[in-house]
Amino acid sequence: MPTDSKMAKFLQSYGYDLILGSIAAIYVVMAPYTKVEESFNVQSMHDILYHRLNFNSYDHLEFPGVVPRTFIGAFIVSFIASPVVSVISWLGFPKIYNLVAARLVLGCIILSTLRFFRIQIRKNFGHQVESFFVLLTSLQFHLLFYCTRPLPNILAFGLVNLAYGNWLKGNFYSALSFLIFATVIFRCDVMLLLGPIGLQFLMTKSISFWKALKYCVGTAVVAVGLTISVDSIMWKKFVWPEFEVFWFNSILNRSSDWGTHSIHWYFTSALPRSLLVAYPLSLLGTLLDRRVPFLILPVLSFVILYSKLPHKELRFIISSVPMLNLSAAVAASRIYNNKKKAIWKLVNMVMLALFAISAGCTVVTFMASYNNYPSGYALKRLHQISPNVAGEEWVHIDTFSAMNGISRFCEDGFPWR
Repeated sequence: MPTDSKMAKFLQSYGYDLILGSIAAIYVVMAPYTKVEESFNVQSMHDILYHRLNFNSYDHLEFPGVVPRTFIGAFIVSFIASPVVSVISWLGFPKIYNLVAARLVLGCIILSTLRFFRIQIRKNFGHQVESFFVLLTSLQFHLLFYCTRPLPNILAFGLVNLAYGNWLKGNFYSALSFLIFATVIFRCDVMLLLGPIGLQFLMTKSISFWKALKYCVGTAVVAVGLTISVDSIMWKKFVWPEFEVFWFNSILNRSSDWGTHSIHWYFTSALPRSLLVAYPLSLLGTLLDRRVPFLILPVLSFVILYSKLPHKELRFIISSVPMLNLSAAVAASRIYNNKKKAIWKLVNMVMLALFAISAGCTVVTFMASYNNYPSGYALKRLHQISPNVAGEEWVHIDTFSAMNGISRFCEDGFPWR
């Protein structure tokens, strides 16, 4: 029947996106609150959606944070989310529903960039590798949990996905342009990925040095002009946010004030937790397909270079996960294709067992994260109490509460203030 044919075609085109999107959406609905790392973009989206052009009421003017951040990501997400937010507000739902809507929009943006990368995987490595790529991504907790969180790392992550896709597509100059935009506007540390990738392009003669220089300088000038123009208006002073972040974290090394880890932490803790079964498979993938080492080496160089910075967090290297998943998917596909052979049969059984263990680890990690926003749940419980008073009830939000779940989106109206 024509309807069945259309449905089959739709699922063939977007089935994987529905799987990844559904998992990400479950994470949003079950854990809608945010942490201190997301606070700037969360409050910015709130102010753009509610205060609009009344810049004097914006949260960042009262609570600027340690370093300024760009408004560009918050503007993009808020613009796309605004129709849905208007309907939710008109229906009278609490503001937390609008935070969920904004986060779902961000997730759609990030997963659409991952889709672009996935399509290039299919074209270069085949449908089966693409299927294993989706399976491995689904079994991992952090990528799909983080993809809806308005962190500067995640906004940069979307551009990195586009860079990866253009890399596989052979559009090397476009790949460099996306990495430069990510570096200049959202996360200056993407330069640690830009450098190794650009160097490999030059060594493999994929690009011309002078043409690349022209493209990179032109892109950087446009990106710097964009962020300075937008953010100087919003911050009411001349500012290039990511340059100040770079100076604070890298030159002054002040990020160490927020804790440090050993130099091997990314390889012995962060990557094993974020990749799970894909971690050993990604190493195997470099041995099974001669194309993979050229893709993995710059990404590993990025992680190695980042390891020299004492302050470490998993989200800092989240951009390495898709490419490592590609390597793991290549290995998983090869193991599956040879599963009837003696030694490969055993390897296949071990891989399936690791798939199951990874799924269990993801469930446990999610349950831990679900309980990681105590002040968000506390404020929700407070709002459920109906005070028998005629006037306003003032609630003080202390530092711990503001760091662990509460944002402007969590505030209810009268009688609470």
